[in-house]
Amino acid sequence: MSLESTLTRTWLHRGPLACALYPVSLVFRALTSLRGLLYRAGVLRSGRLPVPVIVVGNIFIGGTGKTPLTIWLVQQLQAAGFTPGVISRGFGSKGSAPRPVTPLSTPADVGDEPVLIATRTGCPVVVCRDRVAAGQALLAAHPGVNLIVTDDGLQHYALRRDLEIVLFDGRGTGNGWTLPAGPLREPPSRRRDVTVVNTPALTPALAANVGGDPYRMTLAGDVAERLADRRERVPLAELAQRGGKVVAAAGIGNPRRFFTMLADAGLVFQELPLPDHHDFLDRPFAALDADLILMTEKDAVKCAHIEELKDDPRLWVVPVSARIDAALAEHIVEKCRGRTFA
Repeated sequence: MSLESTLTRTWLHRGPLACALYPVSLVFRALTSLRGLLYRAGVLRSGRLPVPVIVVGNIFIGGTGKTPLTIWLVQQLQAAGFTPGVISRGFGSKGSAPRPVTPLSTPADVGDEPVLIATRTGCPVVVCRDRVAAGQALLAAHPGVNLIVTDDGLQHYALRRDLEIVLFDGRGTGNGWTLPAGPLREPPSRRRDVTVVNTPALTPALAANVGGDPYRMTLAGDVAERLADRRERVPLAELAQRGGKVVAAAGIGNPRRFFTMLADAGLVFQELPLPDHHDFLDRPFAALDADLILMTEKDAVKCAHIEELKDDPRLWVVPVSARIDAALAEHIVEKCRGRTFA
């Protein structure tokens, strides 16, 4: 976490460390550009699925809110009459073959985010490092699916795509440099079909920084659900009035977003930032002096499978949902309806 914090701070400014790493970032950028050129030229092979493919991804390393955006997009497509499926790498998943995901799947086997997507959307989900193989397996198992959304995979050029959505958050492009001098996997000038910024306030300066005439996205959550029984729900405003010792834990790419949302709801708490995709096997709550521990839904899918945690009465989940201008859904639906379906 110390190294991660140091790099995160470095990547937001063009300070001495970033400048020292800049020559290496030029090599990284050149290799990235060459790889993309080889795919476009057909030297490196890429595969196309028989249905339209939408990629939700980012160029800023780490979490920017891709999973909530994917869930929102799937729900919008379902409401428009499509039958979407989702493919994902499945961070930390076991095995190299495509694996189907259900709400009952174990995050250790298929990844935490795919389980959350399957739970929230009810659509077919398959994970595999090879996204083409994942898509083929999903379509073979669910022939009624007529559109694929891939959660992450923007740089997985082995899979051809019909529409790319690039997501940023309030950090924009950081210092604007690629790894390791900056936080970007690809240059900010990278083409995309849609740009979305996950931020409470999309200022003109931030919009200009990310480019692409962006849509604004916010993440909202107003209730907490007891981990042991998700049917037991309490408004965050009510929890704020209860008092007691509260800890907020977040094992996501940018824990600050979660903490800010809780603070805006009036809660006073101790922050417990954890690494992204934290597995909780180190039992980080065991020694905590807390009456209430609030966690993200992404973390909850893992804690629910750990015997010592799943019935801990202190653990409460705060589900969040993406809120985006309805014009974005209309724009994406219009583009998808112009594609040829198998």
